[in-house]
Amino acid sequence: MSAQKNILLLGSGFVAEPCLEYLLRSGNNRVTVACRRAEKAQELTSKYPGSTAVSLDVEDDAALEAAVAAHDLTISLIPYTQHARVIKAAIKAKKHVVTTSYISPAMEELDAAAKEAGIVCMNEIGLDPGIDHLYALKIINEVHAEGGKIKSFESFCGGLPAPEASNNPLGYKFSWSARGVLLALRNNARYWQDGKLVEIEGKDLMDSARPIFIYPAFALVGYGNRDSSHYRQRYNIPHAETCVRGSMRYQGFPEFAKTLVNMGFLDDTPRSELSAAAAGDLPWNRVTQQLLGQASATPEDLLAAIEAKIDTQDPELRKRIIHGIKWLGITSPSVPAVKRGSYLDVLCARLEELMMYGEGERDMIILQHKFEVENKDGSHNTRTSVTLMYGEPDGFQAMAKTVGVPCGIATQLILDGKLTTTGVIAPMTPEIYQPIMDLLPSEGINAVEETV
Repeated sequence: MSAQKNILLLGSGFVAEPCLEYLLRSGNNRVTVACRRAEKAQELTSKYPGSTAVSLDVEDDAALEAAVAAHDLTISLIPYTQHARVIKAAIKAKKHVVTTSYISPAMEELDAAAKEAGIVCMNEIGLDPGIDHLYALKIINEVHAEGGKIKSFESFCGGLPAPEASNNPLGYKFSWSARGVLLALRNNARYWQDGKLVEIEGKDLMDSARPIFIYPAFALVGYGNRDSSHYRQRYNIPHAETCVRGSMRYQGFPEFAKTLVNMGFLDDTPRSELSAAAAGDLPWNRVTQQLLGQASATPEDLLAAIEAKIDTQDPELRKRIIHGIKWLGITSPSVPAVKRGSYLDVLCARLEELMMYGEGERDMIILQHKFEVENKDGSHNTRTSVTLMYGEPDGFQAMAKTVGVPCGIATQLILDGKLTTTGVIAPMTPEIYQPIMDLLPSEGINAVEETV
């Protein structure tokens, strides 16, 4: 029996539980779950023998350093802005680190120091980023090994309600705060399309959405996710005239979301009249009246003003958006708004009231890579890789599992001495990604590949 390993897990949120469950299966690991408030960690550890809850403020450098030094490896599932702080503590203690986040410039600056300390600092090992890297690089390296070239690479990923749970006008539901989802609508996108560098401002992002065909059962659309232009270099596909990574939603989402953008709901400027300290109740029609600068607060007049903000000219979509606005209740004098300080946060509160997953409802993740390949003999074909997974009713959600389990697998492989590449790394080479990918099918995570 191998020696007991001690793991520090920072954070007890959505993805922590599948990771914790995976790591405790062997019986050889002991996991300390650390949160600022110990009771948050206790909610998780009370279900899992072999785990312990502690209170830890990661901004207290001395406390963080002591906690990291007392364990063999630290998993950081806290906001990405704190990862560099965690890595610095790990370098000092010569202990390994795993995160599921993209490598930020602040993290990348620590690469040389991590190598000098002899530690593995594994990142980007969730779903997106994570599983997407594994299955993309598998096919890319197979094509290159056969003497071929990748001429086009498109990758789209969506965390969505399962079809039977997509029962609201946006076709979307939240597992946690709506804020991050809404703020992502402000992101610019940058990618290669047919040899040209395309740059899309956040205000136009929803207009760029286009249909993504995977299976006939799904009406999906996709749009670019931040800057994917550098993936030609990162994935070593210099001949790719198209290189785009994006997000997927159900059809109709972009037009509805764009209407909310046009109305001004992504404004996160603090406003005194929307603060929790403001006196009196605030009905939703007054919020929308103020936002739109309308003289009238009647639902009829507000709906007419909102209709002028709808960009699409498709009559059915326009009806669907107006129906959705009524469903949200944001023109109603009888629906109270939760005062959270800004138009963005007041809208988030309303979405969270209406659009959280209900008991027994399933989520779904769907990921498609699509490659246009020029083979060694000059012939061409299309290769696809699709990962589709549903959550378990009243069990782990698919999103939580596809982020938490790969993180757990990478952690175990590092502790077992099977992943030994030092520095601040991501799963970009076969010696790193192959051992992880080999273990995913036994967890119900795989990809279906086709060549046309």
